[in-house]
Amino acid sequence: MQFDVVIVGGGHGGAQAAVVLRTQKYEGTIAIIGDEPELPYERPPLSKEYFAGEKEFERILLRPEKYWNERGITMMLGQKVVAVDADAHQVTLADGTSVGYGKLIWATGGSPRVLPLPGGDLAGVQGVRTRADADAMKRASETAQNIVVIGGGYIGLEAAAVLSKAGKKVVLLEALDRVLARVAGEPLSRFYELEHRSHGVDLRLGVGIEALEGDGHVTGVRLVGGEVIPADLVIVGIGIVPAVEPLLAAGAEGGNGVNVDSICRTSLTDIYAIGDCAAHSNGFAEGATIRLESVQNANDQANVVAKSICGTDQDYHAVPWFWSNQYDLRLQTVGLSTGHDEAVLRGDVAARSFSIVYLKQGRVIALDCVNATKDYVQGRALVLNGAEIAAEKLADASVPLKEMLTA
Repeated sequence: MQFDVVIVGGGHGGAQAAVVLRTQKYEGTIAIIGDEPELPYERPPLSKEYFAGEKEFERILLRPEKYWNERGITMMLGQKVVAVDADAHQVTLADGTSVGYGKLIWATGGSPRVLPLPGGDLAGVQGVRTRADADAMKRASETAQNIVVIGGGYIGLEAAAVLSKAGKKVVLLEALDRVLARVAGEPLSRFYELEHRSHGVDLRLGVGIEALEGDGHVTGVRLVGGEVIPADLVIVGIGIVPAVEPLLAAGAEGGNGVNVDSICRTSLTDIYAIGDCAAHSNGFAEGATIRLESVQNANDQANVVAKSICGTDQDYHAVPWFWSNQYDLRLQTVGLSTGHDEAVLRGDVAARSFSIVYLKQGRVIALDCVNATKDYVQGRALVLNGAEIAAEKLADASVPLKEMLTA
């Protein structure tokens, strides 16, 4: 088999790259090779609406089957790429099939990081990355009496919220001294800790885990110090391992992900990488090389690559944004708060509608907005422009942020 463009990975980035190629009037042959049997679908609902049973799977498909067929995009589903031959312009599938390409777009994302502890591979220990993961988690949670969630990031908190709302007994364990420590400031962390505890979650911080216990199936989580927390189901949300082994083995530069340049090219000829697995220099992280695990990043990098293949090079420079739904709270984030030296509260925490504006050397670098969509929408321009606004002005919630940019 031979295609002009082969896309490895059927998530947001891979699907978006194919969509944009066709909207840009690209007439070459396109194939998407995905290791899951499903058509491309939205990932964020897996730990939110889909897990909670609020959305059927068909509602989270990125496009219906008819769309791909009508646009001549070949879907090779349930197929895993195990090797890349950059010189021959070929990839090899797990069944030994070779697929040739003119251009290769690597959009594989990653796999859930496994607990490096005794018992981490027991039945009943569940990561959250695919539909199959979410389905297994739903089935197990229906009968589980004691559920332990490991990891206080977005995935762990979202899963804990769904389970708590369903009336389950949930213990959430976080190794650091606050939740969301890697992505948000302390005020937001403390707010969410209180919210989860008020909904009955037994949230424990600064916790060390020695092992998971059980004979074939998990029965408990043993903490440093000897306490054993009973567990019929353990949900692990401690990040992902980028799926780039075949590219690195083929000689691509990288480590924690595969390195890409400003238009998402790897060091290998005619091979691009996008999304969670792409380590890139990000202007909103002061040029640091980072990986961004977000739908925004996957989609925007896909746009850059598709346009490059169509003959229009455009450097990747998109404002990062994220969101998280927990209980009746909608958290919307724009920018990257890492390295901030001041956090300004805007609004009323008690009313559960507020924003935190992050500054670095007087410039706005990010906002976390809880049930404050106007601030989120208007704050984007502040981040994009690196606006310099006094903290006391930002704190005045009676003045719209859009007025501050023009003041």
